[in-house]
Amino acid sequence: MEYQQGEDREQLTLYSTCLDDMVPADNSVRFIDQFVEQLDLQELGFNSLATQGRPPYHPGDLLKLYIYGYMNRMRSSRHLEKECHRNLEVIWLLKNLKPDHNAIARFRKNNPKAIARVFRASVSIAKNFNLIGGELI
Repeated sequence: MEYQQGEDREQLTLYSTCLDDMVPADNSVRFIDQFVEQLDLQELGFNSLATQGRPPYHPGDLLKLYIYGYMNRMRSSRHLEKECHRNLEVIWLLKNLKPDHNAIARFRKNNPKAIARVFRASVSIAKNFNLIGGELI
C-alpha cells in the first residue's frame, strides 16, 4: 500500500542547519522514533484504511505522534495537530508530515487494542532493562 512520505530530515530548507541538527541526540523523540521503527505494526493489529483520495498516513507515523502526545500530556487531537506545525521535535519525528485532527482522532478510535499492545511492549522493554521493578505494592 502506498503511504504519504515525509521529507528527508537532512535536506537543507529555510533553516541554516538541517532539521536533524536541531534535535539533540539525547532527545526523547529519537527514542520514540527507534522504538516504533522496531515494532511489527501489522502483528500488533494496526490497520490502515484505504481511501480513494490522498494516500493515508502510515500507522507508524501516527503512532509516533500519539506516543509523543502521551509522554507530554497532550491528549487532544487538535492540540497534537497544532504541535505538528510549530514544535520542532514533532516536525522532526514526523518528517514534516502534518496530519489533521480528524486523521489523528480516527487513528486513535480505530486502533485501541493495538495501541494497548504497544504500551504493553514498552513496559516489557522497561522490565528487560531493569528500568522498572514490575512488583505489585
